[in-house]
Amino acid sequence: MADLASGLAELRTEIDQAIARVVNSGGFILGEEVTGFETEFARYVDTKHAVGLNSGTDALIIGLTALSLSADDEVITSPFTFVASASSILHAGAIPVFADIDPVTYALDPASVEQLVTERTKAIVVVHLFGRPADLSSLQALATKHGIALVEDTAQALGSRHEGKMLGSLGLFGTHSFFPSKNLGAFGDGGMLVTNDDALAHRVRVLRGHGASRKYFNEFLGYNSRLDAIQAAVLRVKLPHLDRAIATRRAVAQRYEHALHGAPNISTPCGGTVHSCQSHSFHQYTIRLSTPRKRDLVRGRLAAEGIATAIYYPTPLHETPLFGQYATVALPEAERAARHVLSLPIWPAMSHKQQDRVTAALLTAVEAS
Repeated sequence: MADLASGLAELRTEIDQAIARVVNSGGFILGEEVTGFETEFARYVDTKHAVGLNSGTDALIIGLTALSLSADDEVITSPFTFVASASSILHAGAIPVFADIDPVTYALDPASVEQLVTERTKAIVVVHLFGRPADLSSLQALATKHGIALVEDTAQALGSRHEGKMLGSLGLFGTHSFFPSKNLGAFGDGGMLVTNDDALAHRVRVLRGHGASRKYFNEFLGYNSRLDAIQAAVLRVKLPHLDRAIATRRAVAQRYEHALHGAPNISTPCGGTVHSCQSHSFHQYTIRLSTPRKRDLVRGRLAAEGIATAIYYPTPLHETPLFGQYATVALPEAERAARHVLSLPIWPAMSHKQQDRVTAALLTAVEAS
């Protein structure tokens, strides 16, 4: 699905030097590397604060915990996403409520969200899935109307924009993941919470270090969730190259669009041109097949050709044992997406030859299925 080593050759010397710098310093937890990366990352996403944490999941958990949610409070989110978007709500002590998705963006459908807002609703966690922005204008207006927090799960969408502004910077807070396969990937786990709210940033910093604002003086029940210095050093090397990598991802997506748009039984994400997806950072390139059976047959034929694909996500969260009780309305678009989508290989250094092989095998598989 992605060749994570292919783009590292040109950065290898600088990365090796950055890691050696940390090793020689003897400072492995927080410290100057993490502070430096937090400053540079906040500048990149245009927020006042960036707080380094040990994963995107912890960024969501700790950010939601900082809102002081109670057991009766509700947080609306999507059922068509990775489990962390909803499990974080449970970990923060609140109740997840699932709204349906928009069939084009795969993000929350604002109309579905509005139907679910009650006096118990305290926040909306919007997931910018696959790198494509959600309808933030409508969701922001809805959150403002009802006086609730808008939280951006931007784990898959670093570098994407809404009306010229970086995703993650438009809600009360945004969360990012540096899992190795992400657009900005570490050499292990890592995450970041970004916000313009001074009080929230302070509380998240306290919560990430066992709830202590100073050593051995614990104010809250906190976590041990700190971005380590080696990961920060690696990410500092890679961050200045992120925009170029995203531009290359868009070029790969454009080639897919040209090759696949108009083909029978395939729906492409951008309708034939990435102009309609110009703010999309293409963490994944995800098509839809006309029927679930065809999707599964095509995937099997591609696997037989040695071509990887992935289904993000095969089971909507409300159909899993953990979350079944939290679906209070019908969620047909989420269920339909789970049975039709297929993600194709994509990474910045993907060659034309590699991509041509994928598209040729895909078109053949679709025709034969």
